[in-house]
Amino acid sequence: MPQSVKKNAEERMEKAILSLKRDLSTLRAGRATPSLLDRIQVEYYGSPTPVNQLANINTPDSRTLLIQPWDKSSLADIERAIMKSDLGLTPANDGSTIRLSIPALTEERRGELVKLTKKFGEEAKVAIRNIRRDANDDIKKMEKNGISEDESRGHQENIQKTTDKFIAEVDKVLLTKEKEIMEV
Repeated sequence: MPQSVKKNAEERMEKAILSLKRDLSTLRAGRATPSLLDRIQVEYYGSPTPVNQLANINTPDSRTLLIQPWDKSSLADIERAIMKSDLGLTPANDGSTIRLSIPALTEERRGELVKLTKKFGEEAKVAIRNIRRDANDDIKKMEKNGISEDESRGHQENIQKTTDKFIAEVDKVLLTKEKEIMEV
């Protein structure tokens, strides 16, 4: 039974790492990628809708994103959503498509992106620690229902080792992203 608690905790921690990677992929590192627009929600017929569900997003070159809406009436809504976002990009609307030119990052913007990266990392670490707490609570409940204190302590130590491994993974992912952002 305690093994299932540890396995469940590991699976949840892996999902926290995947969520961190997904969040970091939406940060601009000087190259155009459709994932930059993943967090942008467009108010479309009264409900928030992701841009990639309203338009085709292409990268004609390494510094440009081309957004081609399937419904031309949504063009202004998409443009407005991009302007409101924290991307710091100005869309160019030609009547049927939107072009986003990705400028080279300034040193100041790189610093802001590194701070945002660290914020995402800290949120992932908090999520992993919460998972550890939940798993330890489950082990303590099992201690009341039949496993010994020594077994309980051993399982809690294993959960702590797993937590440390995943926190180190978060640090590794953050370091990789920070290097990518600071690359000139």
